[in-house]
Amino acid sequence: MEALGLLFHGFAVLLTWKTLVLMMVGLVLGIFVGVLPGLGGPNGVAILLPLTFTMDPTSAIVMLSCIYWGALFGGAITSILFNIPGEAWSVATTFDGYPMAQQGRAAEALTAAFTSSFIGSLVAVLLITFLAPMISSFALKFGPPEFFAVYLLTFCSFVGLGREAKHKTVISMSLGLLLAGIGMDTVSGNLRMTFGSAELLRGINFLVAVIGLFGISEILLTMEERLALRGHAASISLRVVLSVWKDLPKYWVTLLRSSFIGCWLGITPGGAIAASFMGYNLAKRFSKDPESFGKGRIEGVFAPETAAHASGTAALLPMLALGIPGSGTAAILLGGLMVWGLNPGPLLFVEHKDFVWGLIASMYLGNVVGLVLVLTTVPIFASILRVPFAAVAPMIVVSCAIGAYAIQNAMFDIWLMLGFGVVGYVFKKIGIPLAPFTLALVLGNRAEDAFRLSMIGSGGDLKVFWSNGLVGSITTLALVLLFWPVIDGLLGRVGLTQRTRATSR
Repeated sequence: MEALGLLFHGFAVLLTWKTLVLMMVGLVLGIFVGVLPGLGGPNGVAILLPLTFTMDPTSAIVMLSCIYWGALFGGAITSILFNIPGEAWSVATTFDGYPMAQQGRAAEALTAAFTSSFIGSLVAVLLITFLAPMISSFALKFGPPEFFAVYLLTFCSFVGLGREAKHKTVISMSLGLLLAGIGMDTVSGNLRMTFGSAELLRGINFLVAVIGLFGISEILLTMEERLALRGHAASISLRVVLSVWKDLPKYWVTLLRSSFIGCWLGITPGGAIAASFMGYNLAKRFSKDPESFGKGRIEGVFAPETAAHASGTAALLPMLALGIPGSGTAAILLGGLMVWGLNPGPLLFVEHKDFVWGLIASMYLGNVVGLVLVLTTVPIFASILRVPFAAVAPMIVVSCAIGAYAIQNAMFDIWLMLGFGVVGYVFKKIGIPLAPFTLALVLGNRAEDAFRLSMIGSGGDLKVFWSNGLVGSITTLALVLLFWPVIDGLLGRVGLTQRTRATSR
């Protein structure tokens, strides 16, 4: 009951003209970066994050979360009208969305995409509303060993459960942890890996790195691919919207299944990309007419969009409740919260209740406002794609440079941003994932501090990570997830052996 009271209080705080205007601005900017190939949720939030530094934390996070919401909605526009995924998780939407546009059903496909996105996000926000307080109830039980165990859990989850090649994930994460150690050691005060450079005394700024890794690298990739943007026109009428909404009950199983898949893969580091493909594949597998998928089936739009948006939203749950970002965008938002002096994790619900519930309330409002906005402004944002990318790219690069410079008013950060842009470009070309790198860069110092304080408190005894039921269970689960591919392979061999014996009998 207390949580519901705080949630309603959050709604009351947000229902002001100032907050609603920020919400609208964030959604418009988010849709804009969502429809531009080469940008998207993580890139848009990273590039626009410096704009919020002069705001109070609640206004800033409302605007950033709405940028994220808008980018989630906007990615479907390019997928359906131009067959160009605005986001990586929008790839599965092109399978049936673009054929629908070719058949003159673009408005129907877009309505389905936006509506299913709303449903997936709403389910995930409900999950956050009811589960986050339960998770945060462990706040007073967390000390350095528990916090390190949680950080270890998320690192091991990326390695054991991630879709990417394990060695590439380890390489990415190791480089992130290495760069996180540059600068002054927070425990001993010693300088590390500064190589006599005064600029490196303060370490690698997370925001500078993210702007380069996501913004600049994507611009480089898009320039290389020389995307030609030509697609189908679309305008959504009330008749089409009501027609699609009338048919929603027919697909309730698909919507519910995709929402569950998305929420699970959002909380774990599976991610929205895996969720969208899994939602699409399961919808096709359980369909009575699987052959119709890929030829303009509306269910083929419902499934991936619902799963992707549920995953993208649910990724905020571990970030708020445990301080562990479930996605690249959540990691950037985590960095933003730390800039404003807020430490995401169990204590956030104890020390900053008003902020947390204001943020959760903004998720509900932003989702509703975003749905209405995209349904009414599709032609405008679709026309943006007809602007030559050669005209858009320089503006994006300048915005990145201004954002990087504004963080610490240092020209060195602009060069650092460009360097990380090249690193991100190379990583994407050779298939090394950026999410583990970003995660390690954000949490590296915090994980190291928690580990060293644990070792100081225990006199160097690693048994401290099994000193009680809470820390022991988290540490054990982390190790299980780290070696899960090996464990899964062994279980598969045992099962195969048993079946072979049974067959031979």
